Amino acid sequence: MSAVTAISSRTFAALRVRNFRLYFIGQLISVSGTWMQSVAQGWLLLQLTGSSVDLGIAVALQYAPILVFGSYGGLVADRLEKRRILYGTQIGAGVLATALGLLVSTNHVTVGAIYVMAALLGVVNLFDVPARQAFVQEMVGRDLIANAVSLNSVLMNAGRLIGPSIAAASIALAGTAACFYANAATYLAVIVALAMMDRSEFRPLATVERERGQLRLGLRYVAETPLLRNVIVAVAIVGTFAFNFTVTLPIFAHVTFHAHNAADYGILLGAMGLGAVIGGLVIAHRSNPTPQLLAGLACGFGLFMTLTAFAPTLTLAELALVPTGAFSIAFMSTANSTLQLNSAQAMRGRVMSLYGVAFFGTTPIGAPLIGFIIARSDPRMGLFVGAALTLATAVGLLATVRASVASRRAVEAIG
Repeated sequence: MSAVTAISSRTFAALRVRNFRLYFIGQLISVSGTWMQSVAQGWLLLQLTGSSVDLGIAVALQYAPILVFGSYGGLVADRLEKRRILYGTQIGAGVLATALGLLVSTNHVTVGAIYVMAALLGVVNLFDVPARQAFVQEMVGRDLIANAVSLNSVLMNAGRLIGPSIAAASIALAGTAACFYANAATYLAVIVALAMMDRSEFRPLATVERERGQLRLGLRYVAETPLLRNVIVAVAIVGTFAFNFTVTLPIFAHVTFHAHNAADYGILLGAMGLGAVIGGLVIAHRSNPTPQLLAGLACGFGLFMTLTAFAPTLTLAELALVPTGAFSIAFMSTANSTLQLNSAQAMRGRVMSLYGVAFFGTTPIGAPLIGFIIARSDPRMGLFVGAALTLATAVGLLATVRASVASRRAVEAIG
């Protein structure tokens, strides 16, 4: 076997599993549509209001249900069959995308209507995120989970690379409504993929019976497990302040570089998506998450995000976003894999729901806050605040790793 073949085999190991391969293809189509809608919604709001605060509110509403009820969504994932949940969430998201397209087509769209649709999509995501995260292991098993999570991140960001490019062309040729209709259609790809899967090849996680105190038990389990707790706290900080690119990048393009068309915004997202695909593939090949690796990736993410924030030209900002995207997705993939590999099966849905709260659910706090910072200063400062706190998180993670090593050595010395 040649070196290239060996590397490819290891990097794409999870794709040898037929069910995951079907899931991967369906998700790639669907995620591209999701990014088309994200670009269209952001551009639509800028046309309606031109306000970074309004854009931040819309993004916040989309994730508010996860922040408030995230643990409940994880508990539902622990109780029910994951595939059945995903059928429901795909149908719900498709209906909402169609409704938003109709509002735009009939000239009835308002900022309030966008807010309502964003909040309803947040309810769908409340159940979708933990079920989707746990479903990956059901398809591939424990041995391939780190590889599958990384490849899942690759497809999410391949969608970011594909979707904005198509969205920019669609907005120019057919208007924003076309993006919403296209997104609605892409959910059919996931539904078809789920239907084509072989149930006999699933490796179902243990489900839990309904009883009192299960939410508190999940929270206590994470709080009393240092590795899980430290990873979720790190994701929460980075998720709150750094992962607000749907707020920062359109304003960054529009205000800082005076871009007045969706194509420039699409190129920024595409550059970050390209980097994220590269980062995801590198982590998929490595497939060995450690706290030290997580800290190093946070450091790289913060550094290149700082370079993006202070790039003097749009071209240099696009170039800086490539490694920013690579480190950002490598950080999140490593955090995700660490949690899945180090949590009990019966707790997996609740642990991953807390990951969802930390990553997605913090957006209702971070998006308006970063939007406010931008409004009171400029887009560069909004990006830099996220970068600085990401670097601080890296330092904190390294401190916990060193403390853990020192504690273990002390115990060994006593022994």
